[in-house]
Amino acid sequence: MRILILEDDPFIALDLQAIVEAEGHVASVCASVAEARRWLDDDIDFALLDVDVRDGKSFEVALAFQERAVGFAFVTGSKRSEIPAALSCAGFVAKPFLEEAILACLPGASAGTGRPAALALTAERPAL
Repeated sequence: MRILILEDDPFIALDLQAIVEAEGHVASVCASVAEARRWLDDDIDFALLDVDVRDGKSFEVALAFQERAVGFAFVTGSKRSEIPAALSCAGFVAKPFLEEAILACLPGASAGTGRPAALALTAERPAL
């Protein structure tokens, strides 16, 4: 499966890439909405999208994938309540994330339905 990763933090992008490629998927990484727009007409099967990237929010990219029936999930530090209603059915993984949460949001991982699971699995944050 070809997976687009829209993430402007290079360390997080590399982590996501390593997770999906370890499962046999092909990952392409971009760091901005402008870069992601160039991938809209490619044969992308799924996308992992950070909400806030260097040139704005990824909602327009998410809507374009939705119109093309390409699955996607948000992997973000944003709150779920910040996701527009039109995109509220998308998978959601809060940062910091667990590898299992990323894998669970990929197509085919949610009880064989082929639809991404709407998750909010995160690593435990240390008490301050």
